[in-house]
Amino acid sequence: MTRPPLTPEQIRLQEHQTQQANWKKWGPYLSERQWGTVREDYSESGSAWSYFSHEQARSRAYRWGEDGILGISDDRQLLCFAMSMWNTHDPILKERFFGLTGNEGNHGEDVKEYYFYLDSTPTHSYMKALYKYPQAEYPYERLKQAGWGDGRDRSDPEFELMDTGIFEGDRYFDVQVEYAKADAEDVLIQISVTNRGSETAELHLLPTLWFRNTWSWDSQTPKPTIKASLTSGNVSIIETSHPELGKQWFYCQPPTAVRSTAVPSDADQNETAQSNPGKWIDLSSQSLATTAGLLFTENETNKEKLFEVANPSPYVKDAFHRYVVDGDKSAVNPAQTGTKSAVHYHLTLSPGETQQIRLRLADNPMLNDPLGSCFEETFQLRQQEADKFYHQLSPFVHNQDLSNVQRQAFAGMMWCKQYYLYDVSTWLKGDPNTITPPPQRKRGRNCHWHHLDSQDILSMPDTWEYPWFAAWDTAFHCIPLAMLDADFAKQQLDVMTREWYMHPNGQLPAYEWAFGDVNPPVHAWATWRVYKIEKKMTGKGDRLFLERLFQKLLLNFTWWVNRKDTEGNNVFEGGFLGLDNIGVFDRSKPLPTGGRMEQADGTSWMAMYCLDMLSISLELALENPVYEDMATKFFEHFIYIAEAMNATGENAVQLWDEEDGFFYDVLHMPDMSRVPIKIRSLVGLMPLYAITTLEPELMERLPGFNERLEWFEANRTRLCRNVTTMEIEPRPGDDPNVCRKRRMLSVVRPDKLRRILAKMLKPHEFLGPTGIRALSRFHADHPYTFDVDGTIYRVDYEPAESSLGLFGGNSNWRGPVWFPTNYLLIESLQRYHHFLGNDFKIECPYGSGDEMNLWDVATKLEQRMIGTFLRDENGCRPVYGNNKTFQDNPHWRDYILFYEYFNGDTGEGLGASHQTGWTGLVAKLIHQCCEYSAME
Repeated sequence: MTRPPLTPEQIRLQEHQTQQANWKKWGPYLSERQWGTVREDYSESGSAWSYFSHEQARSRAYRWGEDGILGISDDRQLLCFAMSMWNTHDPILKERFFGLTGNEGNHGEDVKEYYFYLDSTPTHSYMKALYKYPQAEYPYERLKQAGWGDGRDRSDPEFELMDTGIFEGDRYFDVQVEYAKADAEDVLIQISVTNRGSETAELHLLPTLWFRNTWSWDSQTPKPTIKASLTSGNVSIIETSHPELGKQWFYCQPPTAVRSTAVPSDADQNETAQSNPGKWIDLSSQSLATTAGLLFTENETNKEKLFEVANPSPYVKDAFHRYVVDGDKSAVNPAQTGTKSAVHYHLTLSPGETQQIRLRLADNPMLNDPLGSCFEETFQLRQQEADKFYHQLSPFVHNQDLSNVQRQAFAGMMWCKQYYLYDVSTWLKGDPNTITPPPQRKRGRNCHWHHLDSQDILSMPDTWEYPWFAAWDTAFHCIPLAMLDADFAKQQLDVMTREWYMHPNGQLPAYEWAFGDVNPPVHAWATWRVYKIEKKMTGKGDRLFLERLFQKLLLNFTWWVNRKDTEGNNVFEGGFLGLDNIGVFDRSKPLPTGGRMEQADGTSWMAMYCLDMLSISLELALENPVYEDMATKFFEHFIYIAEAMNATGENAVQLWDEEDGFFYDVLHMPDMSRVPIKIRSLVGLMPLYAITTLEPELMERLPGFNERLEWFEANRTRLCRNVTTMEIEPRPGDDPNVCRKRRMLSVVRPDKLRRILAKMLKPHEFLGPTGIRALSRFHADHPYTFDVDGTIYRVDYEPAESSLGLFGGNSNWRGPVWFPTNYLLIESLQRYHHFLGNDFKIECPYGSGDEMNLWDVATKLEQRMIGTFLRDENGCRPVYGNNKTFQDNPHWRDYILFYEYFNGDTGEGLGASHQTGWTGLVAKLIHQCCEYSAME
């Protein structure tokens, strides 16, 4: 197949891979929240949410990272840039996004801001994001009070910023930031501020450049400097110097308010938000640059304010707040030097007016006209190159709404790349002369993970609510990431198996709140899928990557077998396994009944793990016969797991319920009796994940494995009930006496498949308008209850937020639609169709009378999931529910938020609002749905 020529962005990726240019050195690696994280928690009890608060973040230097508003940093987060601002009414300078902590929100942590990731290429050669900043006083205290106050409880939805009425009359600023790279070490920054209100409004804009504080914790670390430099014509310059980064120069538009004389027309004001109504202001060529308006201080804790201890220097972290909001001119260093700097622009904007600031961060002190015509040309060129890159990536996406959703999903995947620094050993012991943790910490959180030492750019689930890696989230992130940047996707999977992440016993770290928790084992699946995606896109698979990961995954697989199959009967436990409150009990804690839970989901994950490892080993065996032995082991292990899941009889675990036609968890009681937990949940659908096919063409190339497979079939007939065999016609020239076989390995055989799908595809059970619910709607009228010595444990269908505090709140698996688990169901249906063909049909929706093959069923599910974000026949996006602003306002309706999960009855977004991580799978769904449609 002839492949199109490389786009400029693909050439940059290639140059980065071959180390010709470090195009990824600068990127969106600055978190949206560092306060309230485990890394910054040095409390006795491990109360991260309260130990380092949003209020303290203004005045207290961080130990392990930095945060800011839609900012960037280098890939070691030494030098950071972000926007700060003040609307003349707020009690504090807006330097970081605000939200409620897990203790304050009635459904857990919740960011209380509106910001959107609009664009980014993989090398971050072009990036764009938007923040909507209210013009009235930001209601910090009201939002806190509304979390648990005002009579609110878990039956009420979260009280959001928009519910305060602060955006009524469009009284807010659109603050848009764009980045474009002229070179790997030359970043152009363009900030555009639009007054959306009907009255003239003022805004203090403070683009801020600072060094992460590395010197306070280690006296051997040299302290970097930032200082005012010589001016050049109409450009102000700030110089930075760091022992590792070297010198950088920050070119600034003079900090003098420049008004546009043009007044936007009514037509301009009525354009959509995407069109940026209003008039850009130009650089004032008559305005000579000075050092006035350049502010400097130190990125060090204000100990006097927080701890009543004298400051060694009067210039501390919160200086710009004190200077701008409190009017304290002595707060900033008159010598114009420090480790934190800002350019102070005082803007006055008429209704509908847009003003624009230009900045540039480069390693060259002698740029000619750095903010002039070349600046504009670079931005235009990078925008065009971004368009070309994405068009070539998904050439079949022609619908504008689809394209908009996909582009913003990809943008979110790129903006969620964050610098993550966490040396657990140092964190547990503390730093000399600065932080001495209480001794209880050595027996507390993550105390068995001394080896974990992370300093990487990682794909985060959400830059505010989950600004840390989560192992099973990462696996799903890598599917759309592989389309954009296969090398980055492979690095994400590889690093989790390295010795500074993986536990010596083979366990993968879960997430920073508890590295020892158990996430679903989806790493092998993601490894195999990323390998296949890259091979399809480039024509060549990275076998070295595949083999490296396979060897490490063997360790993890062995950990699962030894730690989570307590009786050696091929039925696995594992705890909550990422599904939080889906069970009647908290599955991560000792059960109130005693005994243990034999989990249908844990066992299904392991069956899927076996088949993914089988697929990888068969691929590797094509060039190295040694892997045929490994393939045989994984084949046999799968067979034993599948048999255990389907077995019936007195001594069997009986995860399969023949009467109901469904899989359930089974409670293994202390007296050795077993009780099925008959909850119709995703747990019973997960056995569908474990399915693969073995084609005769592959078996012919692997005679050793094929011989053992046939021996097993001939001599272990009972165990091979989960191998479905289909004889196919010989090819021309084949020996007619040699039977060619296609085989399907699956936990769910075709007869049981129909029974499970009958429930899954019923609208009054699992099939919601935007995907498969995590819990059947059957439990709305038939809640499940379990009596333990008079205490009733209960599971109800809850399509939105959870009414229980189990697992902290904002993670509900009792009814909503979740994208990652739906994505795996779609893949499984496609694999079943690959083997069963068009003759295997089922009603969809079940009971409608409309029969279709399983490929078409999978396509219908894809369309429902994609439809979460698209305008329907009424022009509304299900993701925004009844929110009139998002549905109708032209300055809001085309901006997309990718939530953590979605209302099982309506599709409205819930939980974390920027979880483009695994919800970014929608970009892959759009790609393949449009591609299949074009092929038809």
